[in-house]
Amino acid sequence: MEVVVTGIGLLCALGESLWTSWSRLIAGESAIALHHPFPELPPTPLAPIAVSPTPLAPLTETTIATALKDANLVPPLPDCAVAIGSSRSHQGRWEQLARQFYRHPNPPRESLIPDNWLDTLPHMPAIATARSLGSTGPVFAPMAACATGIWAIAQGVQLIQSGHCQRAIVGAVEAPITPLTLAGFAKMGALAKTGCYPFDRDRQGLVLGEGAAAFVLESAELAHQRGAKIYGKILSFGLTNDACYGNAPDQSGTAAIAAILQSLTRAHLSPSDIDYIHAHGTSTQLNDCTEARIIQHLFPPGVPVSSTKGATGHALGASGALGTAFCLMAFHQGHLPPCVGLQNPAFDLDFVTTSRRTNPERVLCFSFGFGGQNAVLALGK
Repeated sequence: MEVVVTGIGLLCALGESLWTSWSRLIAGESAIALHHPFPELPPTPLAPIAVSPTPLAPLTETTIATALKDANLVPPLPDCAVAIGSSRSHQGRWEQLARQFYRHPNPPRESLIPDNWLDTLPHMPAIATARSLGSTGPVFAPMAACATGIWAIAQGVQLIQSGHCQRAIVGAVEAPITPLTLAGFAKMGALAKTGCYPFDRDRQGLVLGEGAAAFVLESAELAHQRGAKIYGKILSFGLTNDACYGNAPDQSGTAAIAAILQSLTRAHLSPSDIDYIHAHGTSTQLNDCTEARIIQHLFPPGVPVSSTKGATGHALGASGALGTAFCLMAFHQGHLPPCVGLQNPAFDLDFVTTSRRTNPERVLCFSFGFGGQNAVLALGK
């Protein structure tokens, strides 16, 4: 059964809509700048949506509403499945509560706990989405590091193809600019000092960015019945795990290669059929090196490659969802997005350094997350 995308909602540091973000991306702009959101931490390159860190709940609500409007759908949608993930979820809110606890050492601390604390549990973006839709169908809340977004899309595809439903809203939301997240990545030596330069000889590390992307998936039959516009098809996916390190990719690339081959095999494609690869491209030393080696190993020379994290920052669990949206826009607009921030390539690949006009038919989107979570999505025009 064919599964198609009939609506997209996207919000990131590049802009408050899919089209604004796409226009700035194609122009080679970057939303990354030096920010100092927390006085106890030094200034850091970041890609926030607004001046202050964005709360997760309104980010989720806006993105879902935009996707539904784009698909020309109005709730209630009782038969619509939900798969909305996040790798950090409401962590920022819990850190705020922890601050209040430490500032008020004397009892009763219970008075500091909000009445709605249950709404900040990790799975609540998915539950909140189901409530807003009036959905009584299946609800999934994946949490798989940077692979979360593609994993959520894969779950929606499976639900439609297995006959559980004919429509699903899927994607990921992330508000990762928190003191603990920044301190953790800094302790690992993974944060950049000036900016994000994927696959560059002088790359320094990742830059955290806020973002969310949601998609309305439908069976092709349902989409055609209601005359919906179609951005593209979800051809297949591959999901694997390194079972190796907790904070670094397996440099052999064995499991990541398996995820790519799963995706190609299920879509009845060969590596030479792929017209573009949206790479994970975090700008860290290990990820970019391993990923470039995998692409060189599997694909023929000349396949165009880019990462959009130099423009949006790294939205962690939402990064694969953002990448998927940009891949679908490449179909829709006939442009490949550039690898913003890349000046001196460290690897012999056909990097898209400026927007490239072309008409891709089949593309891959990669997400390789911390802990060895590998997710690959194949999309068709």
